[in-house]
Amino acid sequence: MRDRVQAALEKVRPTLRQDGGDVVLVDVSADGVVKVQLTGACKGCPMSDATVKNGIERFLKSEVPEVTAVVAV
Repeated sequence: MRDRVQAALEKVRPTLRQDGGDVVLVDVSADGVVKVQLTGACKGCPMSDATVKNGIERFLKSEVPEVTAVVAV
C-alpha cells in the first residue's frame, strides 16, 4: 500500500509546488492511516489543515481505497 500512496502523492505534488510547497510521506500504518509532512510554503500555512483533509486525504482515498485517514505530522 505504501507504494500506491507514494504514487498518488506524486500526482498531488505539482499542485503543491505551484504554491511553493511540497508533501513528504512519513508513514503508512497497517490500519490505513497515512502520515505526511508539509514542507515549504505549505508548512505552517493557515490553510494547511484544509489542504491535508480536503485535498490530500480526499485524493488519496480515491486513489487508494484502503486509506482511512491522512494526518499531518
